[in-house]
Amino acid sequence: MNSIIVLILGALAIVIGYGWYARRIDRDIVKPDPSKATPAKMYMDGVDFTPASRNVLFGYQFKSIAAIGPITGPIVAVAWGWLPALIWIILGTFFIGWVQDYGAMIMGVRREGDTMGALSYKLISPRARNILLIFIYFYLLLIMGAFGNLIGKGLMVNPKVPFGMLAVTLMGILAGQMTYKWKRDIILTTVVTVVLTFVGIWIGTLPFMSNLFSAIYGLPQSPTVFLGNTLAQVIGTLLVVIFCYLGSVLPIWAWAQPVNYVSFWIVSLGVLGGIIGLLIWRPGMADFPAYTKFTIGAGPLWPMLFVTIACGAISGWHSLVSTSGTARQLEKETDALPVGGGAMFMEMVFAIMAFLTATVAFGSYSAYQEAVKPGALGVFAKGLANFLQRIGIPTDFGVAYGSVFLVIMGLTIMQLVVRFMRVASAELVGEAVPVMKNMHVGTIVALLLTLLFVWIIPWLTIWVAFGASNQLMAGLALLLISLWLLSEGRKHTWAFYPSIFMIVTTIAALLFVAYDNLIRKLPAATTVQASIASALVGIICLVLVVAAAFLIVDGWQAVQQARKKAAEA
Repeated sequence: MNSIIVLILGALAIVIGYGWYARRIDRDIVKPDPSKATPAKMYMDGVDFTPASRNVLFGYQFKSIAAIGPITGPIVAVAWGWLPALIWIILGTFFIGWVQDYGAMIMGVRREGDTMGALSYKLISPRARNILLIFIYFYLLLIMGAFGNLIGKGLMVNPKVPFGMLAVTLMGILAGQMTYKWKRDIILTTVVTVVLTFVGIWIGTLPFMSNLFSAIYGLPQSPTVFLGNTLAQVIGTLLVVIFCYLGSVLPIWAWAQPVNYVSFWIVSLGVLGGIIGLLIWRPGMADFPAYTKFTIGAGPLWPMLFVTIACGAISGWHSLVSTSGTARQLEKETDALPVGGGAMFMEMVFAIMAFLTATVAFGSYSAYQEAVKPGALGVFAKGLANFLQRIGIPTDFGVAYGSVFLVIMGLTIMQLVVRFMRVASAELVGEAVPVMKNMHVGTIVALLLTLLFVWIIPWLTIWVAFGASNQLMAGLALLLISLWLLSEGRKHTWAFYPSIFMIVTTIAALLFVAYDNLIRKLPAATTVQASIASALVGIICLVLVVAAAFLIVDGWQAVQQARKKAAEA
């Protein structure tokens, strides 16, 4: 299989999936009204409800949904062979991924910017609200643990990375000021902030700057501080925590939205450069097998492949961004499809690029196996550098840029995860414990739990649990979308059938992960830390399964009631 054929298949999926299927659903079933007032205009508060142009919002949406999931997932999943991974990336996006993102966004707009908890209360049952909020909180904690591990303990310890990330942050703040305070043209704002960000990334690679952070980290042999974590890893995770704290408590226009917007361009230009490099190079997959075997170290192909590729095809995280975030910023209902559906198809392209860094960038299957041993993110950074080298970008800068690229992908999501965690905790226990309604308290609690997970639980242990819970969240979101469509008397099968597939698949995956940790790993653990890690992950998986079971029962009853009312009408 040649890389050009893979890119052509991705392009066809966009043309047919977005250009025909998604537009048909939007036009014939949802029927958005451009003249109808959106929640952003009705409840504008300058914090969460803030109208934004769809051009800015597309960048915000893409960078809010596209994290390191569509990178790590495909790179790990090709261990089952390149064919199953490629099929799931393309068909998953075509039939399920964009459906959830767009459906959740337009549902949020039509329901006045309601959160997932409020939507479950109204569409399923009062009990469902509390159960879903418990599910969401633990699920978000798994995201923080998985991403925090990769970013704080992995990428941020590279002394060439921190200054580049600081540049992204500062230029994001500048973009917010130029857009909302100084009322500057969006093109001027974009050019200034993006160019200065690339300059900052370049400065971060210079010897004097990397030597400064090496001294701070105690490199090259950073001393171990506690629980097997080095000084560099502790500092890296604390930098992540500070960034996420500010992203959670500051107004969305001042931090999260503009930082994600600038990051969108840094990421998009990298993907574009990689595609141009591929078109020039046109490498094939050599001896990379189309299929290896059904069961590998990560588990059986079904259900584990469908949760390993956790974001490139579909992700439950997207439903939270679309409802509690982007739906509160849309200026017009007609912006939902290009922003929600369009961003998901763009993430599919991103997942395909990650897929190609694993399958073609290193020349052989054995070279991929060697490259993936230190971690999936290293495969992407080096693979992207190989693509960029074809357009004249030096390899050293390409690798450093790829690493900053990955940090951007992770941190810009994590700041929103913490924001949603403090909202969920306020909704869940705010009446009983009023102090949790305070945004600073809710944020600090979420970040302390994050540090516990990052410093104790190994990355791979938490990644598969995150993937399974993430995809189950997608199934539950699709169920809510189906109920909303039924409540409005609209066709719902385009969301309902995908919800069934995702719920069945991901419950099976969570049960597998729970069994793997509680029955296999826990008895064999040789340290207290390993025992705690296996027990925590296994118990959380079981809690999520039980919570999902209650939601499914209540949800099915709500579906039957809605169908009965529709038949009577």
